[in-house]
Amino acid sequence: MGTSYTGQGISHKYDKLIATAAETVFLKCPPTNAISNALNETAMHFVKRGFDVDRFMDPIESDKTDAIFIKGPNLLFLQASHPVALEPTDLGGRHRVISFYHMYEEEKLREMNKAVAANRSEADIALEKALHALAQAKKIHDEWETVNIDRMMWNLHEQMIASLKEELFGTIRLNKKSAVSHRMIGSLTFSGGAHDYIPSITKWSERRLLIKGLPGTGKSTLMRALGAEGERRGFDVLYGWCGLDPSGVDLVQFPELSVCLFDATQPHAYDPERPEDELLDLVHMCAEDAEAEERISTIREAYREKIMDATGYMQAFAQARNNMIQQMDSAIREEVFNEKAALLLQEE
Repeated sequence: MGTSYTGQGISHKYDKLIATAAETVFLKCPPTNAISNALNETAMHFVKRGFDVDRFMDPIESDKTDAIFIKGPNLLFLQASHPVALEPTDLGGRHRVISFYHMYEEEKLREMNKAVAANRSEADIALEKALHALAQAKKIHDEWETVNIDRMMWNLHEQMIASLKEELFGTIRLNKKSAVSHRMIGSLTFSGGAHDYIPSITKWSERRLLIKGLPGTGKSTLMRALGAEGERRGFDVLYGWCGLDPSGVDLVQFPELSVCLFDATQPHAYDPERPEDELLDLVHMCAEDAEAEERISTIREAYREKIMDATGYMQAFAQARNNMIQQMDSAIREEVFNEKAALLLQEE
C-alpha cells in the first residue's frame, strides 16, 4: 500500500516514490472505482512488454488499485485525489496531470446531489471516529511498549544486531549508492481488521527472518539498524512501515541479498512456511515480571476494544463511501472516461 489509515491519521509514502520516479502521472478525480480498472489495464499493458510492475492497493478495499510503478522506466501512475490530495510540483518536467472531473453527466449529478452529499457526510463522520479510535489505540499500545521496554535485556538485543550485521553483510561494501524504497505494508480495512501485504512483498526473498517479540522489545529498532547498515554499504533497501504507527518499521528487505526480515507478530502474525524460513526470538530477552504481566493484561484488553471500535467505524465509513462511489459512477460518460484512460498508455 502507498496509503494507510493509522494511529497518526492518514499516512502515505507516495512523496518518496514521486521523488525517485522518472515521471509521475497524477490522476485527478472524485472517488471512483473506474480509476482502479484503468490502472490495472495500464499495468497489464506494461507487463506484456516485459516490465515489472508494483501495484499499490486501496487501503479500504484491498482489491482496488490506487497506483502502479513501472520498474525500469520508473513511471508512476497515481490516483492523486483521495484520501490524500497530492499535487504536481514539476509541471512541464517530470510531472503530468490527467483530469477525469469532466467525465460525468452534469444533469445526473444534480439529480443525485442530495443522496451523494448525505453519503459523503456519513462517510466523513465515520472516518473521523475511526481515526480517533486508532489514535487512542496507539496511545494504549505506547503504554504497552513502555512496560516491556523497562524489562528488556538490551545488551542481548545489541548483540543480536551486531551478529546479524556480520552475518548478512560481512565485509562486503558495494561500489554504488543505495536505492531506498518505502511501502506501507498494511492498513485497517473494512473487511474485518488489519490487512497486510507481507506475503506479496516477501514472495521472491530466498531467505525470510520472522521476528517474534512483544510490543516494545525492539523489533523496529533492529530492522532500522540493519537497514541503515545496508544503506551505508551500498545495498538497496526496502522499508515496510507499520499500519498503526507509520513511524515504525515492520519490514526491511535487501533485494540483492534476497533477504527479508519482518515483524511476524499480531496484527500480522506469521509462522515459518518454507524450509529456509528462520525465527528471530526477542521474547526471551524480556525478563519475566508478574506485576508487569498483570498491567499488560489490562492494557491488552483496552487496546483490543479500541481496535474493535476502529474496525466498526471503518466498516461504516466504507459502506457510506461505496454507496457514494456507486452513485457517482452511474453518472460517468464512458466514452469520455475511455478517452482519458487511453492517455495512460501513451507513456512508453
